[in-house]
Amino acid sequence: MTTRLTDPYSRPVSNLRISLTPRCNLSCIYCHAEGENAPESEMPAEDIREIMRVAAKFGIRSVKFTGGEPLLRKDLVSIVESVPEGMESSLTTNGIFLAPLAAELKRAGLNRVNVSLDSLNHETYKKIAGSDHLDEVLEGIRTALEVGLTPVKLNMVVLEGINDAEIDDFLAFVRGNRNLVLQLIELMHFKNCEKHSDLNGLEGILASRSKQILTRRMHHRKKYCLDGAEVEVVRPLHNTEFCAFCNRLRVTSDGKLKPCLLRTDNHVDIRGKSGTELEALFKEAVALREPFFR
Repeated sequence: MTTRLTDPYSRPVSNLRISLTPRCNLSCIYCHAEGENAPESEMPAEDIREIMRVAAKFGIRSVKFTGGEPLLRKDLVSIVESVPEGMESSLTTNGIFLAPLAAELKRAGLNRVNVSLDSLNHETYKKIAGSDHLDEVLEGIRTALEVGLTPVKLNMVVLEGINDAEIDDFLAFVRGNRNLVLQLIELMHFKNCEKHSDLNGLEGILASRSKQILTRRMHHRKKYCLDGAEVEVVRPLHNTEFCAFCNRLRVTSDGKLKPCLLRTDNHVDIRGKSGTELEALFKEAVALREPFFR
């Protein structure tokens, strides 16, 4: 019998986000490194497999692999192959190495990908990411669509004065393709990046133009359907709904189980743990969960 994990605020945990590496081949101006601070060596694949096994035992239904850049892990395909039966798997990537690996990842059982893409302009892309790999990323998106890693969600962090004028270009890019979804993401305050763009006004515009507005269970965020384009808005800051409907636990690349992305003071160390000891640590982490914004 499956034991469901529910925190003290009656929020069930159904999603696990695992950072596979702190390494990345870009240096984006807003990167928060998944909250990791001077991480130790990466967890071995055996630890990751055991974490997913215990998560599945507790009824967690989906896992997302992140980084850094997860495609830098040489054992990524075998990690994907070890996802427990019945658990959906996805991956967030900057897309640079996606094209040559997409088909293999699909065969290994990966369901879909999120691709970080903050600009469709070469110069702007370079300004944000530190180097220009836009062509490789676009090829990765095309290949992911071809092999069926869908829906492909494009993660665009909206930066005031840098890429906020490109939103219509992104809408045109995803329009007419049911397997492409645009996610507009509010900048979080890390690395002293002073380019925060308030997305309240933008949501109002999207709502006024949409033929249909849906509400996702994840963070209770809205999905806007307008003119053949599907758009989600991710607003974690000062957002009580974002926190009230959070269903996710995070695992850092060095083996810390984090109840909250926005905190670094309440993690649980699970590296090298297994069996009943790891199960007890999952329960401990869930008991520590509380909404950051209330």
